[in-house]
Amino acid sequence: MQSTDVGNREEGKIWHRKPSPAAQQGVIANIIHSTTGYHSKTIRFLHVAFDSSGDSLLAGDHQGNIYVFDLVGNRFNLVQRTAQSCTALAFSLRRKMEFLVALADYSIKCFDTDTKELVSWMRGHESSVSSISVHGSGRYAITTSADTAQLWDLDTFQRKRKLNVRQSVGIQKVFFLPLSNTIISCFKDNSVFAWEFDTLHCKYQLPSPIEGSSLRYKVFAATRDGRILAAGGKSNHLHLWCLESRQLLRIIQMPTKVRSVRHLEFLADSFDGGSNQVLGVLSQDSIMRFIHIQTCKLLFDVGSHEEGIGTAALSPNGRYIAAVMENGSLNVYSIQALTQELNKPPPPLFKVIAEPSKGTPKLTMRVTSGRPERPWKPKGNKVHAKMLRPQPNASLEDKENELPDGLNKKRLQALLKGFGEYPAKYRMFVWRSLLQLPENHLAFSSLLDKGTHSAFVHLQNEYPIKSRKLLRVLQRTLSALAHWSSIFGEMPYIPLLAFPFVKLFQNNQLICFEVVATVIVNWCQHWFEFFPNPPINVLSMVENLLAHHDKELLQHLMNCNVTSQVYAWPLLETMFSEVLTREEWLKIFDNVFSNHPSYFLMLVASYVICSRAPLLHCNQKEDFEYFFHHRNNLDINAMMKEAYHLMECTPQDIHPRRMLDDFVPLTKGQYPIFNKYPKFIVDYQSQERERIRQEEIEYLRERQLVHEVGAKAVQRKVDDEKWYRKQELLREAEEQRRKMLLKEEEKLAEQRQRLAAVKRELKVKELQLLEAARRRFLKYQQDQREMELNRLDDEIARKASMRDRETATTIQDVEVQQMELEAQRRLFEQKLVKEKEAVTQEMKEELNANRRKADLEDQLLQRLVEAEQAGKRKAQILAEERLAKAGQELIDAEWRAQALHKQRCEDLDREACYQELAKHLRGNRAMESELLDTLREEEAKKWEEVLEKREQVAAEQAVTAALDANRKQLLEREMDDAVELAAKLQDDNGYFERLRDLRTSRTQQGPQTPSKTASQPGNVCLNDSSAVDSSVPFSLDRGRQNLESRERELMVEVRQLRQKLMSQARAKYTPSPDAQWSS
Repeated sequence: MQSTDVGNREEGKIWHRKPSPAAQQGVIANIIHSTTGYHSKTIRFLHVAFDSSGDSLLAGDHQGNIYVFDLVGNRFNLVQRTAQSCTALAFSLRRKMEFLVALADYSIKCFDTDTKELVSWMRGHESSVSSISVHGSGRYAITTSADTAQLWDLDTFQRKRKLNVRQSVGIQKVFFLPLSNTIISCFKDNSVFAWEFDTLHCKYQLPSPIEGSSLRYKVFAATRDGRILAAGGKSNHLHLWCLESRQLLRIIQMPTKVRSVRHLEFLADSFDGGSNQVLGVLSQDSIMRFIHIQTCKLLFDVGSHEEGIGTAALSPNGRYIAAVMENGSLNVYSIQALTQELNKPPPPLFKVIAEPSKGTPKLTMRVTSGRPERPWKPKGNKVHAKMLRPQPNASLEDKENELPDGLNKKRLQALLKGFGEYPAKYRMFVWRSLLQLPENHLAFSSLLDKGTHSAFVHLQNEYPIKSRKLLRVLQRTLSALAHWSSIFGEMPYIPLLAFPFVKLFQNNQLICFEVVATVIVNWCQHWFEFFPNPPINVLSMVENLLAHHDKELLQHLMNCNVTSQVYAWPLLETMFSEVLTREEWLKIFDNVFSNHPSYFLMLVASYVICSRAPLLHCNQKEDFEYFFHHRNNLDINAMMKEAYHLMECTPQDIHPRRMLDDFVPLTKGQYPIFNKYPKFIVDYQSQERERIRQEEIEYLRERQLVHEVGAKAVQRKVDDEKWYRKQELLREAEEQRRKMLLKEEEKLAEQRQRLAAVKRELKVKELQLLEAARRRFLKYQQDQREMELNRLDDEIARKASMRDRETATTIQDVEVQQMELEAQRRLFEQKLVKEKEAVTQEMKEELNANRRKADLEDQLLQRLVEAEQAGKRKAQILAEERLAKAGQELIDAEWRAQALHKQRCEDLDREACYQELAKHLRGNRAMESELLDTLREEEAKKWEEVLEKREQVAAEQAVTAALDANRKQLLEREMDDAVELAAKLQDDNGYFERLRDLRTSRTQQGPQTPSKTASQPGNVCLNDSSAVDSSVPFSLDRGRQNLESRERELMVEVRQLRQKLMSQARAKYTPSPDAQWSS
């Protein structure tokens, strides 16, 4: 058994020598896929599928590699790498180069085998896809998973419909019935429904199985005509349903070794009309048994316990079985080698109606081994098919007309005369019966095993046929004929003779060969007696027929120098294939095979006679040659009638029947010996051709030898020249190297001397550099010490100058502080004078108090605004100055400590002076109080006069006093806060925030805080507005010019009062008793 390892190859041959399946238990090829490397392993095949022709096989392994195996072309190709394992395959689409593959990610992809590109990607399943069923037209597909089935349009790759079921039920399988528009859906509860594909309406439901049956359907299979449905599961019983009557037809009991069924599939046959009778059953023991469903006979089985089958697929043409073995390999079996019973024709066409049986036939049948009987088709319980057996008193002629498989030649001839041809559906079957083909498989295989005949090796050059398959079949058929009889390898017209039959039977080479051989043996009698010339004796028969039935036409042909080799031989050697269409040719050979071999010559004569009108108008020999090599407008039915007429009215002395023998079929087992030809001529030609071929081979061998000798001599000469040249180069190179070595030794000695001198110089330089480095280091240390001394001198000088600057700055600060103290003293004195002036000018200011009050409030408000603006500007200036003074403050820190110490001493002295001054001030206040008392006594009379008036306005003043006091306190506090915050800007950068917070707090606390100081009638200040008449209205929106003029007048009066008070103070050392200290 040949084993092919695809390995890492993407294409190659399946087998390297033609397999002999008969000697290998039907195995054509064993295909494995292994990987080489550090860890070698075998990649398992998972699924297989055939195309619609049955000659190509699609297989996928668990790594996602998809291969196409061409069993006719002996080639395999890697068409796709999906990178994930496949769960189902389909290869029978409308576009022959496309296929569907269901993957482990629940998606279905469509690929093209030629371009190896992705055509479409279909998604929608939520679980693994278990099967793909394709419609007979190849345009639609149904994909089935455990929970749903989906119908796809393969033209647009869109989902048309979806079948959903309850999770508790589940789907077993949904598939198309072959060659019909019916969809069968099978569920896990044993229910089977049939749906109309166009409308998707339920047509019917099969009834439940018989009572007591525990079979749960798991697998299903249908015949090609869609009449029988087989179902199986975890049991050794198979149920056969008749879908026409919707009844359980039969229960088949498998052998006891079978406990469950894993796969079912019907075996196709070309001659059963689609009513498949052989069912393949794959059971749990990994053996696939083929049984006849009518006779329940076990025909053959495939697989064994050692080499079990995992899954299998049968080709649609019934020629191959592709089985995925349990070890992961792929076996391809030949069905013809396994059995010869499957190629038998269908049962007889003639049936009789039997009497109905009294009882119901037994439903359950057991499977037994043995030769199957002829299949029959039941029609309920009343119709039975029986073969017609010849009656005992039948005549001898009827026995001669009896054909195999129950046909009768006389009846076929009557049918042929009535319709002119056989039905196209049964034509091949009728031909096989008429020709009585023996179907010698072993003999034909032995002829094929001899390989291609040498005469037809270059057949493609002479006949360039586009179809490679047709060319291969023609080449094999011609080679088998040449191996059968050597004359067929010498006949130049044998390809023309065999070509129409090869084209018709290209799918069955055995039938093709036997048909051609039968035609040669019976309808080509006496053709080869004058080889290599045309059959003059046969052409003379045609010429005699023409001379007897149409002398005028024969005379015209003779006048034009046209012989029978021009008008008869082209029709004979091509079997009318050049001048007739396919339908006309089939119709003619229906009549040829049904009559005596002489009818074929009558057809040639009738063709010429029926074409007499155009032939009589031809005068050139080239026109006659063209006419008999091309199709013409001729009524084929009239030609056949004329042939039958010639068969009847031709005299016996010139009738071809007298020269030709009756039909003799080929012998069974081995083909007959064919030697009806001049053997010495053929042998001589064969010998001459073989001699010429041998001489040519010898000549080519000698020429090749001469070329090889010449090439070797030239090569030897070239090698010698190369060797001498190489030796010369080696000698020159050796001499040159010797000279180079001497020079190198001299240079090395010189270099050693120079190196010693250089070492001495380097040593001297090294000592010099060390001395220089030592001196340089000493100088560097001396310079460092000088620099350190200079740096210390500069530091001392800098500190001395800094101390002088600090001393001068401290002196200047002391002077400035003394000046500030003097200014403060003077300012304090002025304040005392102002208070004194305020007491003396109280009456004068009382009249304008209201006006001044308003002006002062405006001025205070304006000053507050200006103070805020000045504070902001000052804060900005101070912020900039602080950056510049930050470095200087560190330097000034030391002398500030000394200045503060000195200032502390001065403050103590100043405090003593202030205490003495305060003592004097207290004395002045006592004197001022005495003076004021005297003045009050003198003015008591005047106050008594105005007392009444003051009592009148007292009530009003009491009301406004609180408001005026609050407003005054608010303004004074705001002013004091602004001045205080401005003084603290040097210590805190958050002036603006604090000023805003203080102003806010003062504004909130102002109305709530009562006045802490009550205005005294004896102490009147310029800023005190409590004694002013609040009835006089005032405004903050007066003109700026009036405010400025009033301010100037007020300042003039203040200066005058200051001068007056100063003069009085100089005159009197002791302060007056009317003065009072106000804080």
